[in-house]
Amino acid sequence: MKIDNMSRSRLRILKLIYSALFLALAMVLPFLTGQIPEIGAALSPMHIPALLCGFVCGWPWGLAVGFVAPLLRNAVFGMPMMPGAAFMAFEMAAYGAVAGALFRLLPKKIWAIYASLVTAMVAGRLVWGAVRFVFAGLGHTSFPFSAFLAGAVLDAVPGIILHIVLIPLIVMALDKAGLIPNK
Repeated sequence: MKIDNMSRSRLRILKLIYSALFLALAMVLPFLTGQIPEIGAALSPMHIPALLCGFVCGWPWGLAVGFVAPLLRNAVFGMPMMPGAAFMAFEMAAYGAVAGALFRLLPKKIWAIYASLVTAMVAGRLVWGAVRFVFAGLGHTSFPFSAFLAGAVLDAVPGIILHIVLIPLIVMALDKAGLIPNK
């Protein structure tokens, strides 16, 4: 698929269609692990489409899909439950935005995909922690560093590994197939 000759309007429509696909994936992927909530929480299946949307469509689309996905899924299916869905919205928005921005800024090399991904994952977890901290302060509760460390790193190791293995492979395959508009 050659994007170079498409008009700006057609490119926006293509990115909108891709973003809708990634949003739909964010809605259904958790069903694969939903029967065992501990596995779903550990693998973070909703994070995958937000990250991919950033890589494929760019940072604004990745940010939007990442922010909307957990809130929409909560509204439709009741999961993830509030206030966790709100925390995830900010986290996943950071994933999509950072992955998309860095992928466009860095050289088009394989290492850049990994650098963009890992940086996005770190940024998203920091945003998640900051939002949790702010919400805890507003609710006159506490969010100690140990809770941040457990939630952002220790409990997330299986998902971190899955994302580091799976997402670059998908991005490279989409790139090779010419399905990433305006790299």
